[in-house]
Amino acid sequence: MSDFKQRAIFISDTHLGTRDAQSEYLLDFLRNSESDYLYLLGDIIDIWKLRSGWHWPQLNNDLLQLVFKKARTGTRVIYVPGNHDEMLRKYVGSNFNGIQIQQDAVHVTADGRRLLLIHGDEFDSVVTNNRWLAHIGSWAYDVLLWLNRHFNNLRRRLGFPYWSLSHYLKHRVKNAVNYISSFEQALVREARQRGVDGIVCGHIHHAAIEEMEGISYANPGDWVESCTALTENNQGQMRIIHWLEESASLLTGEREWSPYMDMPEDSKAMDIPNSAYSRGLELQEPIEYMIDLINAPVNDSN
Repeated sequence: MSDFKQRAIFISDTHLGTRDAQSEYLLDFLRNSESDYLYLLGDIIDIWKLRSGWHWPQLNNDLLQLVFKKARTGTRVIYVPGNHDEMLRKYVGSNFNGIQIQQDAVHVTADGRRLLLIHGDEFDSVVTNNRWLAHIGSWAYDVLLWLNRHFNNLRRRLGFPYWSLSHYLKHRVKNAVNYISSFEQALVREARQRGVDGIVCGHIHHAAIEEMEGISYANPGDWVESCTALTENNQGQMRIIHWLEESASLLTGEREWSPYMDMPEDSKAMDIPNSAYSRGLELQEPIEYMIDLINAPVNDSN
């Protein structure tokens, strides 16, 4: 029985398949949490990385198996693909091992609010209009994550806990802050046009809950830098969970529920460098591999 029970859990931007995915922390969170609804809001599996080499530890298989088990044992699991796993969008309407793949979704909270769920890349003008610039941006972000990984390796040797250098730097660059604000405003406009009470999206790796002009905006963050999720309790209250900082108190029940709460910003794996996925083959083969993986028999041991 899981210790942390919520009505709904929203996760995005786990980027499984990259070295910087915090798979161990994500597996810990999912093993210790339970919900009626589990929403995977895009960039869950980083299929973009299949072109340049893939990092896929057994831990990632354990994660997928755990999600399949949740879907099979009563959790409604909905996967809304993002831009890094956009190849899965052609499977919209399909059901794999109990996971429903949808272009978008509407979640009705316990207190009756209707929330539009999307990934959000369609509102990023760089991704939408200039795909080659998006890949350059992805490369620059990879460099930042490389620095973050080695910075935290040094911190571990010195006995310090994980701390996201990349998150710290990104949110102190004026252009990045302005972009986040513009992105959030665009999403709020979309929610109003669709006649819903709020919107939940991923994409920008910035966890937030805000009220803008009568519309609720929420973003679960990511499991590359921040290890955050968005949750809803049985009263319809939503909050951001910072798993690295809060897991101990949440699992022992020491902390009372606090809506809109935020925290201050403060495995060895098997590589496949010579696999077909790193030799630049057409993406159809990796997609077929991922679909086979998703359709694999569920292991109840996770």
